[in-house]
Amino acid sequence: MTETNFRCGLEAVLAILGGKWKPLIVYHLASGSKRTGQLRRLVTNVSEKMLIQHLKELADDGVVRRIDFQTVPPHVEYELTDFGRSLAELLAPLCEWGTRHNAEVAMIVEKRARVEELT
Repeated sequence: MTETNFRCGLEAVLAILGGKWKPLIVYHLASGSKRTGQLRRLVTNVSEKMLIQHLKELADDGVVRRIDFQTVPPHVEYELTDFGRSLAELLAPLCEWGTRHNAEVAMIVEKRARVEELT
């Protein structure tokens, strides 16, 4: 097994939260446990496949806990572990920054989309 050395703490965070949807999943679970369907509605535009894959990875990494109520029909919920809650606390300031700079970020995203259309 190879040893992983992160040059800065942000590399460690990205090793766990890398991917488009994981930060949003963790952010939404910070307010309490959620069923898969609830997360799918909260994390807009994520496919069922990607949501399930990211939830599995986050569970394997110890960020979320999968709770299976062993019922028919199936009832499964996801909640943050203590490790995951410590990570979610870091996302709140990022969310605040995004809210403050929403208009600027929207213009950047639109500009990128226009450039992609031309290429």
